[in-house]
Amino acid sequence: MRILHTMIRVGDLERSLAFYTQVLGMKLLRRQDYPEGKFTLAFVGFGPESEQAALELTHNWDTPRYDLGTGFGHVALEVPDAYAACAEIERRGGKVVRAAGPMKHGRTVIAFVEDPDGYKIELIQRGSL
Repeated sequence: MRILHTMIRVGDLERSLAFYTQVLGMKLLRRQDYPEGKFTLAFVGFGPESEQAALELTHNWDTPRYDLGTGFGHVALEVPDAYAACAEIERRGGKVVRAAGPMKHGRTVIAFVEDPDGYKIELIQRGSL
């Protein structure tokens, strides 16, 4: 078994696709409109779905915004250098909500960024776990 994808609902699909592809550097892997159901599914990731897990961005056409709730935490991405990743994300217009640095009570170097819908993305520096 393996993880295939994680689904999050987004209010503005084009805005979210721009964030995940242009700011975080993912690729749009596939996209399908479902007119009868009035929704679109877009899958983004860093590599082919046959090899890596993806994010499924679900856009319900009649819902411009969602409440995040208290159960969801974050999506984690491994990066070679969390400090450099934060600088590049900010340069691309992304929002860093916790600057890179060691986690509290540990040595792992982490940072957090936020997507346009408010979902948190944790950046974990490779080799610091």
